[in-house]
Amino acid sequence: MKQLTFASLQVKNLEASKIFYTEKLGFEIQDVNPQVCVFKYNEGEASFAIRTPLEPIEDRELGIGVALRFAVDQNIDELKEQLILTGIQTAGPVIVTPFGRAFHVLDLDGYKLTFLESK
Repeated sequence: MKQLTFASLQVKNLEASKIFYTEKLGFEIQDVNPQVCVFKYNEGEASFAIRTPLEPIEDRELGIGVALRFAVDQNIDELKEQLILTGIQTAGPVIVTPFGRAFHVLDLDGYKLTFLESK
């Protein structure tokens, strides 16, 4: 295998998660149907989806152990401040990683989203 081309996250409430990703984080919808909402990010360079569950997920912690990383062209400190102004709670400070400066947020189901400053 040489490249991950797509990822989807099962969410407990598709409509609430769709609002979180679009109105709070600024993602754009590429396609939507009653089971799936596909996003495009950074002019379509990264694409992923949120979807209704494929199996029962009641009483399960969904986001444990899952992290998605998104490279952004924007200054990471400015992006973090913008997201805080929209009501997003970040998970810790801006950090320096082997891939560049980054910070994390958690979505409504506990999935960790990492925004990474492109070099």
